Amino acid sequence: MKIIESPREGMQGLKRFIPTRQKAEYINALLQAGFDTVEVGSSVSAKAIPQMRDSIEVLKMLDLTSNKSKLMMLVVNKKGAELVSERDEVNCLSYPFSFSPEFLKRNLNTTCDEAILMADYLLNLCTRRKKTLVMYISMAFGSPYDEDWSYEHLLRAVDKLQKMGVRIMSLSNVSVPLSKETINEVFSMLPDDFPCVEFGLHLHTSGEGWFDKVDAAYQQGCRRFDGVIGGLGGCPMADKNLLQNLKTENLLEFTRNRNLQTSIDPSAVDYASALSKKYLF
Repeated sequence: MKIIESPREGMQGLKRFIPTRQKAEYINALLQAGFDTVEVGSSVSAKAIPQMRDSIEVLKMLDLTSNKSKLMMLVVNKKGAELVSERDEVNCLSYPFSFSPEFLKRNLNTTCDEAILMADYLLNLCTRRKKTLVMYISMAFGSPYDEDWSYEHLLRAVDKLQKMGVRIMSLSNVSVPLSKETINEVFSMLPDDFPCVEFGLHLHTSGEGWFDKVDAAYQQGCRRFDGVIGGLGGCPMADKNLLQNLKTENLLEFTRNRNLQTSIDPSAVDYASALSKKYLF
């Protein structure tokens, strides 16, 4: 089971600017914990997401001599993608794709057709720069907006992306409350039809029933889960009541309950958690 830790997701909506050195210290602690991937920052508009304006500076301050994780950064446009892909430290580029027109308008100021073109551009860029593209599919389980949505829309989007060459897709609910039944239904539709794709769950939840929700995805073959220490954050551009991120602590509890092997060092996670309370909360 892979656990992806996203300090970027946790920090991006904070009003108080976290000093660059504190961010770097916190992320350095996360890199010692043994997570599969750590999403360290993003290349986005400083006006839209002020907290992330120093992501490249943070990247330069990371100590990678004994790093145990892949480094990932979120990109939303070509300029940012080019900038991030030039960094040798970065292994993965993530992109918040969606087939929800309203989400794309609010979050990326783009359209569905333009998002597909961006996905194609990122695939070619990652091939040239020897990076891995991680495609997040926002509003994968439903939409809070007054727009047409169905499971068929999701399947068509996944099919199109996998035919283009996307091999990692993480499904996200952003601000849509989820039941274990919905998660089970969605993930039951995917693995058999798309065996070449690694599917993940990027769950936003109030915390209630989290175990059953994670278990529903796991039982349907999902082995990639995103978390944020303390459950901090959410999508500040969704323009809806935010659900917090799934707590990394919950995911670790799940692995213990299910006797799953991980390479994560609990003491390193505890140290990073202490730093998050000191710097972020």
